[in-house]
Amino acid sequence: MLKPSFPVVTDRLSLRPFTFDDLQAIHAWECLPEVARFLYWEPRDLEGSRQMLDKRVARVALQEEGDVLDLAVTLRESGRVIGQVLLNWTSRQHEQGEIGYVLHPDFFGKGYAAEAGREMLRLGFEELGLHRIVGRLDGRNTASARVLEKLGMRREAHLVENEFVKGEWSDEVVYAMLGSEWAALSR
Repeated sequence: MLKPSFPVVTDRLSLRPFTFDDLQAIHAWECLPEVARFLYWEPRDLEGSRQMLDKRVARVALQEEGDVLDLAVTLRESGRVIGQVLLNWTSRQHEQGEIGYVLHPDFFGKGYAAEAGREMLRLGFEELGLHRIVGRLDGRNTASARVLEKLGMRREAHLVENEFVKGEWSDEVVYAMLGSEWAALSR
């Protein structure tokens, strides 16, 4: 089980549970086609963002397989919500998890996704005791691939046209890291 003490603080970021007051900030990126482009959902209207926020506010701990820790990524200096980061506990038996992240485009290319992702890897490996964590992405999303590579994750698979997403066949790329690899990087 994992229930972090909040906020989880990094050099530039504070990761905390979502609140209902975050709706406008979340909708500011969820409504953008360039954000939804490589994700499974279409740009959301305000009501769609509200419905997702209703789920996110409760995702504050990993108590059993299938739970998701879903946190707001905020700038430490201002408290501004700039994105989300998550850790999904995908298998208790196999000690597996998955990380994910979404940022507002105004904050792309500044290292924030990697900084938040690194903290989710730390939580997964060091606090939950996972053996393996993956990151999955649309094969065209080269920016997200660079984030996972920056985290030290290795590219394990390129699945060609394995999913039909938004009316077209899409490749999926899988990156992964083992707990032992994390330990070696963290020394």
